[in-house]
Formats: sequence, C-alpha cells, structure tokens
Amino acid sequence: MIDQIDGQMLELLQDNARVSNADIARRVGMAPSGTFERMRKLEERGVVKGYAAQLDPKSVGLGLLAFVFVRSADSPGASHTGRELAEIPEVLEVHNITGEDCFLLKLRARDPEDLARILRDRVGKVKSVTGTRTTIALETLKETTRLPLGGRKL
Repeated sequence: MIDQIDGQMLELLQDNARVSNADIARRVGMAPSGTFERMRKLEERGVVKGYAAQLDPKSVGLGLLAFVFVRSADSPGASHTGRELAEIPEVLEVHNITGEDCFLLKLRARDPEDLARILRDRVGKVKSVTGTRTTIALETLKETTRLPLGGRKL
C-alpha cells in the first residue's frame, strides 16, 4: 500500500526525477534517511521502475510519430509476436489490444520514408504478422508518462 507521504514523493519524482533526496525530505517534512529508505522500498517493490531523461523527439531526428495496428497469426493470449515487436528499437510501446487487431504500436521515425522502411524491414519481417494499419500523428497536443496520482487513494 502507498500512503500519503509515498504519494507526495512519487509526485515530486514525476515532476523532476533528478530531485535530490534532501529536497524530497524537506518537501514532505521527513529526515533524509527516512525518505531514502522509503524510496528504496518503492524501488524494491517495483513502484518506481527507473529514472530516465525525456528527450525532444524532433531534436534527435525522430519527429514522425505513428501508431500501428498489427494483426497476428498468434493464438489468443500468445505473446510471442508482442515480444518480437518490442525488440524493434523504433517501437516505443507495444499494447496487446482487443478487436480486429492484436497489437497497437507507438513508434518514432525520421520521416515517411523511414517509417516505410521500419514497417517493411522490421515489423513486416516478424513471421506471425499478417497485416498492419498505420496512422501518422500530425500534431501532438499532449504526451506524457506522468500518472495522475493527485487526489487518488493509493
């Protein structure tokens, strides 16, 4: 169970993963040793899965965002195809979904030609993939990894 102090600490981390232990302690009204121990326990339990820098995709040459619906020959519940798709570097997310399609991919590419290459040479090479449908995002109005913890009972 996550209590109110843990929730405050998680909110602070989501704001800035580089926030110091001393700053967290000051903001939640605890000793640094106590916040350090709580953070260690949150990490051990897998609540905090890691720390990462958020990069601007356009600045690193990956300005095209696409969502790809993938159909697969896998039997229901099988995850072989999903694991193979997850190994493609340009694929940022793989979701097993309901409906006509089996998986939804979020991927980044340089441009439409790069996207075509990824679909042909990487996604299309996964043997169990039987078809894809691709939607290109024209503009991103919101993109976040932040979970809405505020005001929720944890």
